[in-house]
Amino acid sequence: MSAHLRSLIGRQLAGSGMVLALLLLCSYFSLATWTEQHPQDAAAARVLAAAITAQEGEAARVLIAVRSQAEDAAFADALLVELRQRGVTATETVRGGPADARAALQRAATVGGLDVIACNHASAMWLVFSGLAADFPALGDVRIVQPRSYSWPNFLKADNLLNIANQIAVIAILAIGMTMVIISGGIDLSVGSLIALAAVVTTLLIRDVFGGVQAGVMGMLAAALVGIALCGLCGAISGVLITQMQVPPFIVTLSLMLAASGAAFRLAENQSIYQVPDSFVWLGRGTSLGGLPNAVLLMLVLYAVAHVVMTRTLLGRHLYAVGGNIEAATLSGITVRRVTLWAYAICGLLAGLGGVVTASLLKSGSPTYGQMYELYVIAAVVVGGTSLSGGKGTMPGTLVGAFIIAVIQNGMNLTNVEGNTQKIVLGGVILGAVLVDRLRRR
Repeated sequence: MSAHLRSLIGRQLAGSGMVLALLLLCSYFSLATWTEQHPQDAAAARVLAAAITAQEGEAARVLIAVRSQAEDAAFADALLVELRQRGVTATETVRGGPADARAALQRAATVGGLDVIACNHASAMWLVFSGLAADFPALGDVRIVQPRSYSWPNFLKADNLLNIANQIAVIAILAIGMTMVIISGGIDLSVGSLIALAAVVTTLLIRDVFGGVQAGVMGMLAAALVGIALCGLCGAISGVLITQMQVPPFIVTLSLMLAASGAAFRLAENQSIYQVPDSFVWLGRGTSLGGLPNAVLLMLVLYAVAHVVMTRTLLGRHLYAVGGNIEAATLSGITVRRVTLWAYAICGLLAGLGGVVTASLLKSGSPTYGQMYELYVIAAVVVGGTSLSGGKGTMPGTLVGAFIIAVIQNGMNLTNVEGNTQKIVLGGVILGAVLVDRLRRR
């Protein structure tokens, strides 16, 4: 068997192993969070309204009783709309507690009766509804209805899965640039601070140059491009110092990490910047394509482009060559300095983009953004199969690694694992990934 074929098979097995690990994690947390669900969304309101009208008809007299919480109130509003659309007009809505429900029952007993009390799971447990026949004989035979419960894992709820993807989007975007840097044989510790710098510069320009809360689309775009370009310049400076001055990447990027963080605090004057338009959240919180968050869509597009770059372009091949054997790459005619410079510049640009997405998500810019992100980004890259020795790694592997980290964190949150234990688990996962890489290289 040729060396190329063995290498190809090894990469495929490694990729399959990472995907299998992700699926096993999802399966475990699905079982660990399997519980009874009590729906109260628009779909549940629609089903409940259909059941009420099927049983009682359009003349049904309905009391909707829920708590005052926002989610409960939204369910009550949706149910009221569905009932009105089906011709049921004799309705009253209570948003509060058992005392409010009792007052509504007394009014109904006075004016002529009640057919149905529509609740969610929480309000259906109120004691005021347990003795209706004895306490309110004038009401007659009243049915208490609620959306049907079902069993399903909290982990696999659509909102939770979208939350995982949305939370990992920024780290995954940064991990693209970090993968290129590590494949080339380097490391970049500055990406977390560059997030803060990009977020502060972008929101600062929107506030002071482009009109603040009145800023238009072009103004916000220009501010974002300046923030991204500044971080790209910082990455290029790191590349120059590493290639021209032969300073170790660890020292250069550690210095830039401190400098960028300090600059962000100075520019923001140790404050958060909130004077941005409401439309600024489009990139971080907006959705498209059937509810897919824009940040997640951007992440997927960037990974598709990065995969093509690393597998189909000269830059990608040169990055693998430089990280695999820098002397052989030099002898083969590759301009090692230029390749390394590109890797750090791209990493800086993507860190700047991550800062813009973070600022959009949180609708503000703060010098505290991005703290510890460099560690999570490196963890995602390493868990995804990229070797810290350079010359080996894939973009799909990094994406799977980012999701592995996100699934572990999300699953531990859902299963109420306390914060310190979570750090221990993540540290063990990172160490295990590095040990597997070393054993595989041996």
